[in-house]
Amino acid sequence: MLDLLLGNLKVKIEDIVKDLGAEGVEVEFEIPKDKSMGDYSTNIAFRLTKVLRKNPNLIAFDIVSKLNKEDYKLEKIEVVNGFINFTFLSSYIHNLVFKILKEKENYGNLKVGEGEYYNVEFVSANPTGYLHIGHGRGAAYGDSLVRILKKAGYKVDSEYYINDGGNQIDNLAHSIYERYKELFGLEFALKDDYYHGPEIIEIAKKIKDKYEDKYLQSDYYFDFKRIGVDYLLAVLKKDLSDFNVTFDHWFSETSLYENKDVEKTIEYLNNHKFTYLEDGALWLKTSKYGDDKDRVLIKQDGSYTYLVPDIAYHHNKLNRGYTHLIDVFGTDHHGYVPRLKAAIEMIGGDSSLLDVELLQMVRVLEDGKEVKMSKRSGKAITLRDLIDDVGADALRYMYVSKALSTQMDLDLSLLKKNSNDNPVYYVQYAHARISSLFKTALDKGLKYKELQEFKTLDFAKSKDLVLKLLEYPEIIEEASTKRLPHRVTQYAYELANYLHSYYSEVKIITDSEVESNERLNLLKAVQIVLKDALSLIGVKAKDKM
Repeated sequence: MLDLLLGNLKVKIEDIVKDLGAEGVEVEFEIPKDKSMGDYSTNIAFRLTKVLRKNPNLIAFDIVSKLNKEDYKLEKIEVVNGFINFTFLSSYIHNLVFKILKEKENYGNLKVGEGEYYNVEFVSANPTGYLHIGHGRGAAYGDSLVRILKKAGYKVDSEYYINDGGNQIDNLAHSIYERYKELFGLEFALKDDYYHGPEIIEIAKKIKDKYEDKYLQSDYYFDFKRIGVDYLLAVLKKDLSDFNVTFDHWFSETSLYENKDVEKTIEYLNNHKFTYLEDGALWLKTSKYGDDKDRVLIKQDGSYTYLVPDIAYHHNKLNRGYTHLIDVFGTDHHGYVPRLKAAIEMIGGDSSLLDVELLQMVRVLEDGKEVKMSKRSGKAITLRDLIDDVGADALRYMYVSKALSTQMDLDLSLLKKNSNDNPVYYVQYAHARISSLFKTALDKGLKYKELQEFKTLDFAKSKDLVLKLLEYPEIIEEASTKRLPHRVTQYAYELANYLHSYYSEVKIITDSEVESNERLNLLKAVQIVLKDALSLIGVKAKDKM
């Protein structure tokens, strides 16, 4: 609708600019903060001053003189201090409401990702302990991104890489055994690289309850490894499910060894002269592909570094037919990205097909002070602690309220407030407020029906709200192509703000059935978009607060 008109207007202005003597200049529109400056504006005249050697005001008037406002459903085109401002016909803009009512949750669906097949891997925490607050941010971001990409027309698989091989799982088995011995009053020793969390004690207790002292007389290693991973993975899956996060694939690192993928990867790299032996270790020539130095693949003791299964894993993903890979890592993995991309090039892949999103640190605040330990357990705060404390909706919203690249403070005191100060409450209340109005209408005997036109609606009062609805497809495109889920969160808050403002200014249910029905049609469109936006960030739309 409006996006098509803006697209046509953009093409027309670019043709005019070309006729004026400027080649290859792209026209961009923005929404003015000052509503008196129109619905959309462009600064194209300023960008042409050096090329055309003219005053921007004169250039702007030259462009406007060649535009017919009727062709683009425009009420007026104005030049103000070099800017070209466009105001669309209110009657045309308000027809969007009926489009939303017809399309419902499909409004905003795009085709920008048509033909693409993405794999988005996120969280991928070692199954050696509970998920922490950083994992929560990665989970919220990754799951929201997957939802938004699908909305934009991409085919997407979400994936969790289970690190169930390697030294960390060996240490898990040994850690459980030491705690198991402790339960029998035997001497035990937890090394620095063993796991010290309460979950390890819990697993040891379960083993003791079921098997008693069996493993004091028999080998424990393989059973403890399996029991430990299965238990922690089940807890992890439950926490993520309660956080409204699901995965299409749970990919096991162990399968890479069982299917000989790791072995084949080493063989391939050796055969293609990408490796060399030095000081008893096997090195990979990553410095030839942008890394700052070469990296060890096989250590002197014959064990693999974690780079080896990671290379095999990404090779596996590329062989599954994906057109693009997205990995969500912690910021501490920043230096790991170049070597991973280098390795992808070596195994015959295109490293440009991999993008890595790095998440910044999260601090938890309460009553203005940083909180590092859970009041319940006395240990480091887990994702489960936060879910139980403030709820999954509040966490999901706040985790994706800012760009992943910025540090974040989670204010628990704020998230517990049932007031407009709490942004999650504010947005969910907008949806609930609309539901309440429909209940009031029903109680008053008003029969709601979807309309085809507006006859009494005051366009001057509702235009800002409708223009915000018009932005939704643009927000979806930006959030998907730039991988910025927080833009959807921001949009939901802004739409809620416009709804609350409109509600304060306009009485929705009146003595006139026609008048009331028209206003309810508008609010139903707002409710549809608000619910859809919240669903994209994994937050429930509430009918009651």
